[in-house]
Amino acid sequence: MADDAQAGDQGKKGSKKKLFIIIALVALLLIGGGGAAAFFLLGGDSEQAAEPAEPVRKEAIYTKVRTLEGKPMFVVTLQSADEKRHYMQAYIEAKSRDQEVADALTLHMPLIVARLNTLFSTQTFEHLMTIEGKQELRAQATDLVQSIMREKIGRPGVESILFTNLVMQ
Repeated sequence: MADDAQAGDQGKKGSKKKLFIIIALVALLLIGGGGAAAFFLLGGDSEQAAEPAEPVRKEAIYTKVRTLEGKPMFVVTLQSADEKRHYMQAYIEAKSRDQEVADALTLHMPLIVARLNTLFSTQTFEHLMTIEGKQELRAQATDLVQSIMREKIGRPGVESILFTNLVMQ
C-alpha cells in the first residue's frame, strides 16, 4: 500500500512538471510570436522613415515676357530660302516656382527681350515650320533665359520658356 501511495505522488509530480513545461512553452510561443509580429509590423515603418520625404513642389509661377513697349508679343522677320518676307509672332511665358525668380525676370525684362529678339531673328522660316524646329527654338530660348538668370541671380531659376501662341506667315 505504501508503494501505491508513492506511485500516486510521483504521478502527481510528473503531471505538475508536464503542466509547467506546457505553460512555459505556450508562454514562449506567445512572447516569440508577439515579438516577431512587432518586428515585422513596426520594422517596415523604420525603412520608410529613413527615406527622406519628397519635398513639396511649389506652385508654378508664369511670367509674361513682354516687349519694351509692354506688348505681350514678339514680332520678328524670319530668314527664308525663297527670299519672301516671313514673319513670326510669338507670345511667351517663363515658368518658374520662385517669386524671387519672377521678380528678377521682370527686373531684367529689357535684357531678356533684346536677347530673345536676336535669337528669333536668326531663325529660318523653313526650319520653324517643323515640330523639331519649334522644339529646338523653345529649348534655345529656355537656355538663353536661364543663362541670363545665372548671370543676374546666380541660378537658372526658370524651368522652361513656353510659347503660348506662335504664328508664322
